[in-house]
Amino acid sequence: MNQQGQSSLDQENHIRIRSYMLTETEEKIIRFAKNPAQGPKIAVIGGGTGLSTVLRGLKLFSNHLSAIVTVADNGGSSGMLREDLGILPPGDIRNCILALADTEPLMDELLNYRFSDGRLKGQSFGNLFIAAMNAISDNFYDAVRNVSKVLAVKGRVLPVSLQDVQISAFLSDGGIINGEWAIGNRPVDPDQQIVAITMQPADAAALPEAIQALATADVIVLGPGSLYTSIIPNLLFADIRQAIRRSQAIKVYVCNLMTQPAETLGYTAAQHLQALLKHFGQDTTEGFIDYCVVNNAWVDRCEIARYKLESATPVLAERRSIEMLGARQVDAPLAIINNGVIRHDHMLLARVILRLLLEHVSRQPLFGEQPSQEVSRNKP
Repeated sequence: MNQQGQSSLDQENHIRIRSYMLTETEEKIIRFAKNPAQGPKIAVIGGGTGLSTVLRGLKLFSNHLSAIVTVADNGGSSGMLREDLGILPPGDIRNCILALADTEPLMDELLNYRFSDGRLKGQSFGNLFIAAMNAISDNFYDAVRNVSKVLAVKGRVLPVSLQDVQISAFLSDGGIINGEWAIGNRPVDPDQQIVAITMQPADAAALPEAIQALATADVIVLGPGSLYTSIIPNLLFADIRQAIRRSQAIKVYVCNLMTQPAETLGYTAAQHLQALLKHFGQDTTEGFIDYCVVNNAWVDRCEIARYKLESATPVLAERRSIEMLGARQVDAPLAIINNGVIRHDHMLLARVILRLLLEHVSRQPLFGEQPSQEVSRNKP
């Protein structure tokens, strides 16, 4: 082979090798996965299944997670224990503990078990476990820490406050709904949109450890989760808002995949952001949200039709509207179908958040113009 031919072959091989090379960002993410102890400090704010979903992904890349959890829940098993025993609602706390715990499947099943008969009907064993731990601990936060030790939790689960708080919703027709459960389970009425959420007492103090977690975080994540009953209640604490503003972390809002009829009927991603801004007390996302992560995967039409029967629809992204508010829209194919429910892909979501952190300074596109793709289905 002549020199020119050899040179062309070498160049072709070089290009082929480079095409398989990982970017510096991808290499760092892999290093985090191999050694989560070296992972970044991440504070996640929210409640419900959305919060536990993002935690399950992030714990694979970092041991330094702080879940800041709403304590406004007053329905179901949590509501009964709150009323009977005077403790803070344990349900969302339990979900976060299990998401971060290093437990056997049997233990996971046990702590999620709900009694089906007798006086304990509807009660979760995990909630009862936390309630019992609360009875032998100094306070609810100590109880959460003790349960976390027993279950080998990686990271911290932090109730946003140790005070007994309730929330109320003001509606567009002038009505008022009191209590988290009543707000999230009210009849669907397009003439009764939520205008604002308030908290009683309005001057309740946040847990100092939650404020510290926000101050020292590399990334602050809001959502996914119920906008008015899981995320916004945490923002009603003045010291939480102040801690977010002062934090040097990058701030990421993970938008929901589907609207929630009782809370966000017909909302776009930009309208979710506007609601957050209103309760944060400012008009733009400066100092509050740097990135808005939205789904760009096509959702199966049959699934959409099924959700539509309950007045839920995919959350549509309006890049121009989001960027006019000051945030940068990040598109990713995040939707999967798990046991017939549309959920975020927790692994991909975690990687998106980590890439945002690692590429924040350079301001490089996260995925570029990635085409939409069909939603994948998880096996039951």
